[in-house]
Amino acid sequence: MQKPTFKPYRLPSGGWGSAFSVGNILRREGVLASVPVALTRHNKVDGYQCNSCAWVKPASPLPFEFCENGVKAVAWELTAHRCTPDFFAKHTVTELLDWDDYHLEQPGRLTHPLRYDAASDKYVPVSWGHAVEEIARELRAVEDRKKGTVFYSSGRLSNEGSYLYGLLARLYGNNNLPDSSNMCHETTSVALPASIGQGIGTVALDDFGKADCLLFFGQNPGSNSPRMLHPLQEASQRGVPIITYNPLRERGLERFLNPQSAVEMLTRKETRISSQYHQVKAGGDLAALAGICKAVLALHDASLAEGGGPVLDEAFIQEHTHGFDTFLAWLETQEWDKLERRSGLHRADMESTAKVYSVSKAVIAVYGMGLTQHRAGVETVQMLVNLLLMRGNMGRGGAGICPVRGHSNVQGQRTVGITEKPELFPLDRLGAQFGFEPPREAGYNTVEACEAVLKDEVRAFIMLGGNFVRAIPDHGQMEPAWRRIRLTVNVITKLNRSALLPGEISYILPVLGRLEIDETKAGPQVLSMEDTSACVHGNRGLRKPASPHLISEIRLICELARAVLEPNPRVRWDDYMQDYAEIRKEIGETLPDSFWDYERRMWEPGGFQRDMPVKRREWCTDTGRANFVTPNALDEDADMPAIGHDVLRLMTLRSNDQFNTTVYGYDDRFRGINNTRKVVLMNRSDIDRLGLKVGQAVTLKTVADDGIDRRLSGLLVVAYDIPIGCIGGYYPECNVLMPIWHYASGSKTPAAKMIPVTMHADSDRVLEPQLDYAAG
Repeated sequence: MQKPTFKPYRLPSGGWGSAFSVGNILRREGVLASVPVALTRHNKVDGYQCNSCAWVKPASPLPFEFCENGVKAVAWELTAHRCTPDFFAKHTVTELLDWDDYHLEQPGRLTHPLRYDAASDKYVPVSWGHAVEEIARELRAVEDRKKGTVFYSSGRLSNEGSYLYGLLARLYGNNNLPDSSNMCHETTSVALPASIGQGIGTVALDDFGKADCLLFFGQNPGSNSPRMLHPLQEASQRGVPIITYNPLRERGLERFLNPQSAVEMLTRKETRISSQYHQVKAGGDLAALAGICKAVLALHDASLAEGGGPVLDEAFIQEHTHGFDTFLAWLETQEWDKLERRSGLHRADMESTAKVYSVSKAVIAVYGMGLTQHRAGVETVQMLVNLLLMRGNMGRGGAGICPVRGHSNVQGQRTVGITEKPELFPLDRLGAQFGFEPPREAGYNTVEACEAVLKDEVRAFIMLGGNFVRAIPDHGQMEPAWRRIRLTVNVITKLNRSALLPGEISYILPVLGRLEIDETKAGPQVLSMEDTSACVHGNRGLRKPASPHLISEIRLICELARAVLEPNPRVRWDDYMQDYAEIRKEIGETLPDSFWDYERRMWEPGGFQRDMPVKRREWCTDTGRANFVTPNALDEDADMPAIGHDVLRLMTLRSNDQFNTTVYGYDDRFRGINNTRKVVLMNRSDIDRLGLKVGQAVTLKTVADDGIDRRLSGLLVVAYDIPIGCIGGYYPECNVLMPIWHYASGSKTPAAKMIPVTMHADSDRVLEPQLDYAAG
């Protein structure tokens, strides 16, 4: 590893920086010649769906319908490198635990099923038959099936695989189906149903072309969903105001140079994205939104007093909403000095947003984990909905709420049954369809699964994709507990840290990737996924599998089900394994309102959109209307230590060279950080106030009264444009600082965007040279 450097990045998002980054990863993965051919089918009808983010797949795609992160994900999956049994023969698990996330995945695609051998502390090859037989025997032996077994899945799993996995869990006897959504957008799934009656966004891609104002809260498209920058660029060029609230000034929300435009690349002509940019402090979004709502109300009152028309959509509020009077009374009691103090903004900032919003006729509000991963995340999302409801920005073209999902099918798998909440899936219909009584008890979400592991209640943990132990909070507590589990099964494509924390019995089971041809006796099979706009698309693999020893996730689920469960003539595992169209028929029977004529519609340009009642202004809520939800308070963390002179607000971040726990490299181009991830971003005034220096190594320690010492050392101080009192550090490295009980009230989404910590210097040594990003 080269010496870390910190140097301001002055270029826009996209552009030549993106092109060079793409070239670097293609060379490093040995696919410089082969992957560009595959990319011609990326996000195309009759092609494959991006295996990175869940951003919308258009009906009329660009010639190159991919972004920098999409190319990295494709190169990562189609890499020329192979991680064979020889690799494991050379390295013990104890040795590999000292490797970082990047170097664990660099050996390449896993090629053989493996079982942990405690005597040698190594993974050794095993046959698929032996693996399935032993795993099934262990699952059958679990005494308390409702508590003792967990079926986790990541957002990479297809609709077909997700449906079967959920069916397997329920036939087995529980709803323990936590998934990666629990870690990011479960807050959305709790907040939106209470407010508008559906747990997903209301916006389609064509709405961006109709909107005359866009509001952004806590979402960074430049690094997390770069293809989103194209409709944002088009909106900006039409003169649409784009107003952003985010603690950091993210380059993708500032400036964009379209790498697919030859003219822009040659002339370096860039587009301004945000027309207003407000750096709200971490945990201050609820107060900021309340301030905007209060300012809109003031504009309404002033307009009426002057004989003008109403600013609020009074007809919509009267006909379609409930709870407005209560919300109005609460809003009138909020004091501006408190809103300013809690948000970290000036009153004028919130009023400037209200002025633009009040004259806009079609407004989309976009948000990400900057809102959901807070203790008050549910109420914050609902406050954003309140703002939209005030002017009727629901159920009409160019308007609505747009939560930006992360992993490519994290929304789709929830749709078809991956949920721990029995009320969210039609269990009566499922039971009648397959002739059994589904379990009705709520299962474990991610936090509850972790709590059960800590109490040694979990005997078997199946991980269908993902890097669960690395992604969750409280590494110092969870990793030792994880090794006490009787059975851990890692269904993955590349090695990760979770697989290096084996239980008494542990397996690595490598499976096909989304871009690989999945051929059964019935011929090549296809899959389907759902994007963040609730559109479902077909996926056709195009490359030869990385190893002849790989099997599909669907075959693995079916083989396990046959070995674990009692025979049921209505559940045709053999048929599902050979012909995935048979699975889609079952999905259509369970969910007929959205998945009718599934086989044909998933190949339509742009896919087909699930039924969305809000678009018709139908509100499936307890009141039959859209609800104004009044928050309990503006305190972000009323039960946590006060943020003061010594306590800082830590928010975890992803780098430009990262997707979830997958680290593609050690450069965060947009933030000017190179060759390291061990950094803490700080405001220059906080550095001076605490007597620190840029480049100095420090230790962060969590402020909590549960008696557990959570700390992370060796982080280099980087001066950065971040609100005073707030600091930033990378996920998942900083997860060790987040208690398992520090989560959003109501959703239990880990509150990774505001962790109270203290800081002290490790030594007086300072990394040279002391480059000051903030000054740049």
